[in-house]
Amino acid sequence: MCNEKVIRRFAGTVILTSLSLGWWVSPYWFLLTAFAGFNLIQSSFTNFCLAEIIMGRLGLFGCRPGSEKPA
Repeated sequence: MCNEKVIRRFAGTVILTSLSLGWWVSPYWFLLTAFAGFNLIQSSFTNFCLAEIIMGRLGLFGCRPGSEKPA
């Protein structure tokens, strides 16, 4: 399981990066912003976060593998 701050930092980075790419590269990057926002909303209801599972399995940012939150 990841620290909640790690997930928030990751989501914020994805959102700001996709907004920048949408502004300077192509408006299609705004779809990534919408996906990130949708994922944040659904995870608040379901307690399921794919990014947390992936980071846990890869051992990124101090996340522990195999300790995902139950659905």
